[in-house]
Amino acid sequence: MKEFKGKTAVLTGAGSGFGLECARIAARRGMNVVLVDIQPDALAAAEAEIQALGAKTLSRRVDVSQPAVMDLLAKHVHEEFGAPHFVFNNAGVGAGGLIWENTVKDWEWVLGVNLWGVINGVRAFTPMMLAEARRNPAYQGHIVNTASMAGLLTPPNMGIYNVSKHAVVALSETLYQDLKLVTHQISASVLCPYFVATGITRSERNRPDDMPAEQLTASQQISYAQTSKAVSSGKVTAPEVAQKVFDAIEADQFYIFSHPKALGNVQSRMDAILAIHNPPDPFAERPEIGEGLRAALRASS
Repeated sequence: MKEFKGKTAVLTGAGSGFGLECARIAARRGMNVVLVDIQPDALAAAEAEIQALGAKTLSRRVDVSQPAVMDLLAKHVHEEFGAPHFVFNNAGVGAGGLIWENTVKDWEWVLGVNLWGVINGVRAFTPMMLAEARRNPAYQGHIVNTASMAGLLTPPNMGIYNVSKHAVVALSETLYQDLKLVTHQISASVLCPYFVATGITRSERNRPDDMPAEQLTASQQISYAQTSKAVSSGKVTAPEVAQKVFDAIEADQFYIFSHPKALGNVQSRMDAILAIHNPPDPFAERPEIGEGLRAALRASS
């Protein structure tokens, strides 16, 4: 997909982070921009900014975990702009803690947004994109799903998040292969960011009303603090990652990494699997992080 002007982008999690940065690029490239977010204030601010850039916009406050709501969103997009050309299933929440301490509601919330949000986006938009490709030989489309380096690694005290992101990587790889079976006009990518400053470290602001933040366990609080510290010290910015997304669309590049140097950790994990060894120490290169985490968890127990 090389040309963007006059085409349509649908972006979930568009009120901040990668979603908003990709919306800015889409607007500057002359695209119609569909903004989707759960936060009404962030959504309104994003819509005003993107409209000021001259883009035609459609904004919807949507809980991406709800299939019927996502189906309705797809219907509205099709009525307004026709089949979209770029779908960015990006909405996500962060959560951690020792895996046995996560409640059923924790699992439902995180998997609902991080995994079912992607499932619903793929299910709602891919058929209409394929229909348009059959109708119009010039049509080109691309779907990008946001996973994480946690979708390729298994850092401790982040189990619920790891599970959701591993599933998104598997879903996206399968989507890529399935699309290649039936069309050359639509492709897919998976975004695997590492520690980049976005709104995900403030995910507790969007926790359901029956999951108040004050009910977080000690291990969950430690996970939030550790992740926030790592993200705040990150040097790669959300605008830089958004540009990588558009570069990947143009190049039909499947894997998108914010920190390619972190792939050494992925290599260590793959080597252990192939050698049938136990999982390697994820903190082998930064032992002080593991020592600090162990000390904090044992002190809290």
